[in-house]
Amino acid sequence: MTTPDQRQLSNGRAFLLPTAFALGLFVLGVLRPEPAITRAMIGAAGVLLIWVLVLFVMTRAAGGRTLALNVVARKPHYVQASAQLVLYAYWGYHVPSIRAFFPLIFAQLVFAYGFSSLLAWSRRDEFELGFGPLPIILSINLFLLFRPEWFHWQFVIIALGYLAKELIRWDKGGRSSHVFNPSSFPLAVFSLVLILTGTTDTTLGIEIATTLFNPPHMHLLIFLVALPAMLLFGVTTMTLSAAVTTYLFGLVYFGVTGTYLFFDSYIPIAVFVGMTLLFTDPSTSPRTESGRVFFGVLYGMGTIGLFGILRLIDAPTFYDKLLPVPILNMLIQIIDRSVTTGPFRVLSLSKVATALSGTQRRVATVGIWILIFAAIAAADGVGDDHRGQWVPFWQTTCAEGSERACNYLAVQQQNLCERGSGWSCNELGILLVVQMQDEQEALSVWSYGCSLGFSAACDNAARMEAGSTTFASAALTPSDLPIVLRGSKGPVREQDPAALYAMACERGWMSACGSRFVDPAP
Repeated sequence: MTTPDQRQLSNGRAFLLPTAFALGLFVLGVLRPEPAITRAMIGAAGVLLIWVLVLFVMTRAAGGRTLALNVVARKPHYVQASAQLVLYAYWGYHVPSIRAFFPLIFAQLVFAYGFSSLLAWSRRDEFELGFGPLPIILSINLFLLFRPEWFHWQFVIIALGYLAKELIRWDKGGRSSHVFNPSSFPLAVFSLVLILTGTTDTTLGIEIATTLFNPPHMHLLIFLVALPAMLLFGVTTMTLSAAVTTYLFGLVYFGVTGTYLFFDSYIPIAVFVGMTLLFTDPSTSPRTESGRVFFGVLYGMGTIGLFGILRLIDAPTFYDKLLPVPILNMLIQIIDRSVTTGPFRVLSLSKVATALSGTQRRVATVGIWILIFAAIAAADGVGDDHRGQWVPFWQTTCAEGSERACNYLAVQQQNLCERGSGWSCNELGILLVVQMQDEQEALSVWSYGCSLGFSAACDNAARMEAGSTTFASAALTPSDLPIVLRGSKGPVREQDPAALYAMACERGWMSACGSRFVDPAP
């Protein structure tokens, strides 16, 4: 940690700082082309300016307080922010639409600096200026971002995070510390509100969770950018135990049901981000190594449990990695006691590798995590090649009698049909008739597939209108291949039909094996 550079300021000079942030936010708002975002930014800037004025008057009335500005760069802040910036850069490079959010993230950062400075000086005479707002803002936007017409709530999320950090505190090891992770607490609160009110569509949460997986080798990138923090701060055991718990549960679930718990991955990319870049804040984590292991296990189980609950109530499942963190934050002291003097003390790791220094223990733990991650990746537990992404696995499992597989297959085919795959429209229609007895919807889907030029869909629609109960599948066409082969990833770059058919064969479409240019369209 850098030694603080403290400067004593008169209240007039001190308030130039939040005033500058407020005016900067105002200018950013004026420059935005979307009226709703402009109003949100100008409104947030107005709140900051009013707060500056009120606080200035109050400090003058109090006899001219001398305020202090501490300039300090804390290593946990800039290390975490660096990892997140690399992630955003890679994500934005592969998903151009994400780059449009970067100015909005910058505006939130400006607001966070202004809000945090005013909050600090409202409660005491010192404010610490450093990199602290960066990991908070970057974490929030990795999971929730409100659409333009609702963007004002983005500033409320930030304000809630800072208020919780400032006001909800406890004694931890003889010193006052904030209870909640300042990014995960407001995310969890807003997640709960959005679920209860059914207003998830006011955010881009689903789009964020989906497009995070679009770039190639995203699990590997997140794994790599998180390593520096693990080496420096000893948070490896939390991520390691959370990942292993989730993966092993997924294996057991597959063994019992024949389907994948998270459908297209043992550890979905957004869950993996939560395990590596959200819940690993050293300040709101257990202090003991054993406690951190328990913390990670509980996070993994909490995510799994919430995924099931959210599906049961038909709520978006991307909230599963956000809701457990504040609960776990409140349990850290209980967890530490349970592994030191409580019932789980026999599992304490305090006597393991005692000859190693703290640095050596961190390096050894990271080495173990590298080996485990490599093993999970080699088994397709993480990465780009999990077969749950592609239709053939779910077709086979549905045909074997799995209702869960049939339901998910219908969702998959519906998405692919809407993206323009006539083959998927045709297969969806057959699924709707055979498995779900929904002839009206099947006719609608076949009609759409017919409009896409897929002749088998036209034929099946005609058969149904004629009262037939026999419907035919057809082979993939070259125009279908880039759509269906995408799976849960980004657009397929390959354009050569022969290579695409070979890829389809490799990914389970047996009818594509040996095919070249099969096009049943009229």
